Amino acid sequence: MSPCRLCPRNCGVMRLEGQKGFCGIGHDAVVSSFGPHFGEESPLVGRYGSGTIFFAGCNLGCIFCQNYDISHLWSGEEVSTDYIASLMLALEKRGCHNINFVTPTHVSPQIMEATQVARGKGLNVPTVYNCGGYESVETLKLLEGTIDIYMPDAKYADPEWAKKFSGAEDYPEVMKAAIKEMHRQVGDLVIENGIAVRGLLVRHLVMPNNVAGSKEIIAFIAEEISLDTYINVMDQYYPCYRAGEFGEINRRITYEEFNEVYSYAQSKGLRLAE
Repeated sequence: MSPCRLCPRNCGVMRLEGQKGFCGIGHDAVVSSFGPHFGEESPLVGRYGSGTIFFAGCNLGCIFCQNYDISHLWSGEEVSTDYIASLMLALEKRGCHNINFVTPTHVSPQIMEATQVARGKGLNVPTVYNCGGYESVETLKLLEGTIDIYMPDAKYADPEWAKKFSGAEDYPEVMKAAIKEMHRQVGDLVIENGIAVRGLLVRHLVMPNNVAGSKEIIAFIAEEISLDTYINVMDQYYPCYRAGEFGEINRRITYEEFNEVYSYAQSKGLRLAE
């Protein structure tokens, strides 16, 4: 964190001294909200919900972000790692099936420390690393043993679109290396009695005008990760935040656009979320 090289941006700022880089977060993590969440994939939600902790800030600059008030405007409160650990234990006590760290990349050291504290106090449910896919393999290796379920986005196959809409031209190559490392650590998603306990779950958001390069991403997952990869091909894109400024993405996707991608994923034999 000082100089910060937690993510591929390698800002180099001294965060332990309070400096802030691209993510906008300094020494302490900022929590925006927490609680049982029922909008995630069914193996995470189960009956009692996924125990989400939403962290403010982000190492991506997606101009269509649906949580922009959290990611770009840093809505929330600075908290200690002990407080994060207490949230984890409280969510487990409420019956949540896992602890779901949302936008965790830039606060992964705080998450590692908090998880160690919570495990020491009896936390038993799996941990979920719910990220944008723009991850440093070096940092992911430090997380090995802390994270049970990796849930990355696979956003783009084309560097130009990644640069234009998320400010990360190297996203495709970085994302592919990161997902390979995640899969090395935890393998394919294991589901017991309807609940995910360990493994990789990939999300892919279909975007208008094939901005995401969906078929290329799906082919990569099928051919270079595993045919047993659990993937959620998502249709909920809508023009949010600054998306209205860009004609290519200033609309919802069509049924035909989504169905073409979903059918392709089916033809590849991947495990598709319902």
